[in-house]
This record gives sequence, C-alpha cells and structure tokens, in this order.
Amino acid sequence: MSPKKMRLLNLSVLTLVLSACGNRGLLTTVGPDYHPAPLLPAAADWQAPQPGMDKPQLAHQGQQADLIRWWDGFQDPVLTRLLTAAEQESASIADAAARIEEARANLVGADADLLPALDSNIAIKRSSSSFGGAPFVWNQFTLGLQSSWEIDLFGGLAREKEAARRQFESKNASWHDARVAVAVEVANAYLAYRYCESQVQIVQADTDSRRESARLSEIAGEAGFRAPGDVALANASAAEGNRTLLLQQAQCDRSIKSLVALTALEEREVRQLLTGLPDRVAKLPNPPAFRIDSVPARVLLQRPDVAAAERDVAEASATIGVQQAKRFPKLSLSGSITPTLQNINGASLLFAQTWAIGPTLSLPLFDAGKRAADVEVARAQYKAAASKFRSKVRTAVKEVEDTLVRLDSASHRLPEGRKAVTGYRANFTAVRELYEVGLGNLIDVETARRNVLSAELALKELEQEQVSAWIALYRAAGGSWQATETTQNGNAAVSTRPGGAANSSPLPTYHQTFTGGKS
Repeated sequence: MSPKKMRLLNLSVLTLVLSACGNRGLLTTVGPDYHPAPLLPAAADWQAPQPGMDKPQLAHQGQQADLIRWWDGFQDPVLTRLLTAAEQESASIADAAARIEEARANLVGADADLLPALDSNIAIKRSSSSFGGAPFVWNQFTLGLQSSWEIDLFGGLAREKEAARRQFESKNASWHDARVAVAVEVANAYLAYRYCESQVQIVQADTDSRRESARLSEIAGEAGFRAPGDVALANASAAEGNRTLLLQQAQCDRSIKSLVALTALEEREVRQLLTGLPDRVAKLPNPPAFRIDSVPARVLLQRPDVAAAERDVAEASATIGVQQAKRFPKLSLSGSITPTLQNINGASLLFAQTWAIGPTLSLPLFDAGKRAADVEVARAQYKAAASKFRSKVRTAVKEVEDTLVRLDSASHRLPEGRKAVTGYRANFTAVRELYEVGLGNLIDVETARRNVLSAELALKELEQEQVSAWIALYRAAGGSWQATETTQNGNAAVSTRPGGAANSSPLPTYHQTFTGGKS
C-alpha cells in the first residue's frame, strides 16, 4: 500500500474513533448514568380548591399554555410598558444571561476537549556565528504544526461534556426564572400604586365629607344651633381626615419611586404613564383567571427554578464520573511537523523537514488518596443537590397551595366585605340624618363615619389581595416559561424540562422577549 493510501486509511480510522468517543468513552464510561424520575416527588392531587368552583376536584384542569400571554390578558398598556422596561434593565436578568454565556463557553470547551487540537507557528530567524574565523550569516524560515489529542478511554471527557450541558440547561432555566420574578415584582409594584390611588380616592371622599361637616358645624355654631364642643369635634375630625389623606398621598409617591427604580424610566415618564389613561386611575389591575393542571407534578415541571434544581442534580451526577475517570490511565497522541528553509551567507535556500508523532500513556500511581477523596466529594455534592431539589419541590408545592388558599379565602370574604360597606353606609346616613334634625349627637356621626371608612378600606384591601394572589399563582405555577427552547435556526433543541434528555443538536438559545407580553 502506498504511503498516500496509508495516510488516508489512518485518517478514516481516526474519524471513526472520534465519532465513537463523542458521548461515551472508548473502552467504557465510568460514573453513574443519570436517570431522572418520570414524575416529581409530589402528591397526586392538590389539597386546596381553586376559588369559584363548586366542585374542587374539577378545579384544576388548566394548561400551561394559558399563562404564555397572561400579562396581555390584563389589557393594560401601562403595565405592559412597565414590564417591558423592567426586563430590559433588570440586573438579575442580565446576571442570569451572563451566566448562560459562561455556561455556553464551558460547553463549547467540553466539546473541544474531545477533538484533536492543532496549533501552528511561523518563525523567521537571522543569526551570525563565528568559530575563530570569518563570521557567517544563517537565515531560517520555519513553519511548524503541532497537534495533540487525548483519547477518552474511560469517558472522563464525555462526562465533562455531559456536566457542561446540564450546567447550561440549569443556567438557561434560571434565566427564565429571573424573568418571571422580575415581571411579578413589577406587577406587584404597579398593583401597590393603583391600590394606593384607590385608597387616596376613598380617603379624599371621606376628607371632603369631614370638611363639609366642619363647615356646616361652624355656621350652625355661630348661629347658636350647635354647641362649641360639637364645632371643635367637627374641626378635629376634618383635621384627622386631612392628615390621613396627606399620609396616603406620600405613600403613593413612594410607590412611584419603586416603579422608577425597577424600570429605570424617568420619573416624569412614569408619572405620565400612570396618569395618562384616566380610566385606569385608581383602578386595580384586572387579572384574567386561569386554572392550573390537576396533577401537581405537571405544574411543577413548568417551574424554571425546579427545572434548574433538577439539572443541577444531573450535573452533579456527571461530575462523579469526571472525578472517577481521573483515577484511570490517560492516553494522548501528539505530533508535529516542521518544514524549514535556510541558507548560509546568501547561498541557495535549502529545504529541511522534521516530524514527530507518538502516543503518551500516563498512569496515576500514587496521590495519597486525593483522587479517591475527590470522588467522595462529588458523591456528597450529588446527594446535596438531590436534597436541594426535593426541598425545592416541597417549597413549590407549598407556594401553590398557599396561593390557592389565599384565592379561595378572598373569594369568600369579598361578598361579606361588600355587605359590610353597604350596611355601614346605611347606618352612617341614618345617624347623620338624625343629627341634622337635632335627634342625635356628633360623636355618633363621627363613629359611623369611621366605620364606613374602615369598611371601604378593608374592602379595597380584599380586592387588592385577590389580585395579588392571582399574580402569586402565576409565579407559583411557573409563569410563562416554556421548557423547550429553540436553536438559532429555529429548530427544536435541548429540552430543559426535568427529565429532558440531552442530544447532539445545536446549542439552545435564550430569547430576549418580554415574559408573556409584547415581544
């Protein structure tokens, strides 16, 4: 066989070996193979009913797709604008995105470790030498190629690649979790401002009523129809109402500061957004109702924080194999070729070529137990990651159950709160009318007034709590995160859902789009 054909045969064999070593070791792959559980460690059913359902067992029949455009269901352009601005400026999202890029680089590096490395160098050297006689000038022109390749005999490099991919999937899920968290934070801040506006509206009406009562009392007092004590009490009541109003207005200003900090918008722009639509002023956001899946495990699978924790377990499992492979021999191939052109004292150029190729086998003989200890550390870290994952699942279940209880409680308390407001208003009207005809006293009027104010504020607080609970349920159910990502060319790629198997498709990318809102 000719040397040329021999080189082609060797190249073919090398290609086959490279293909075989992509995901497994050439001889074997040490370390445990990770097998995720088909379902998360959660109860078969939710223990809390969804509000407004007569049959709790039928309360949870929703799909995760219901949340993908959930924020659009508010039909509130102000909220959408604030959410979009916050996502663009969020430090936590930017940090999570940076961690994705870091994990992506680690994954590229792990892929590269499985392939031969090739380097080159070009050198031009001119030197002068003398051995007791006339000096001579030596010119050299060198082009060198060096290659090295570690043969993955026992799967250590394959495990490194597996760990890097799991890390990338975890960071990708964490990025989605950061997006959902920022959206919820902004929505709660916006809700707090609208709630504050509605409180100001209630307190303003109460203050106006107190001022009018004080004005009429002063007129009646000057005419001798009201005792000085009643006039003083009416003025004190008006001052108290004004104090409460100023305090509430200051609270609203503080809420605006929070929105400015979250969105990085100018305060003037934020104020214009909040007051630009008169029909939105002092109106609480109206969240669209949705139902969550009846199977807790399926809901938890959609939570990006749970997915990230599960991928951390998979990464820890692969790391055990990485550490175990360090206890086995390593085989590497290296080679170089260096063609050189040279001449002496301007003579004709001469061509010279040197080359070298050969394997190197390294055997770990004695390390005083360090490698074995590293394996035990990796196993302990795997157990810790698994424990953290189970804890994350329990916390997720608790968050969903708590939110369902909040919604159910609010749905039952709201009708009672409305009845209380109606009753206290009727009582206040009757007591005031008696006082105006001289059959009552001002203390009873002011007591009835306070009862109305307290009932109205309590009702508004219940309405705010209900909206806040819907936002919390959106968060607890995983937000609008979609577990399956797409590649840069638009094709489906690696699933980051717990239990999703890695494949050799192009790297998944994260999407710089608004969480559930306008892209």
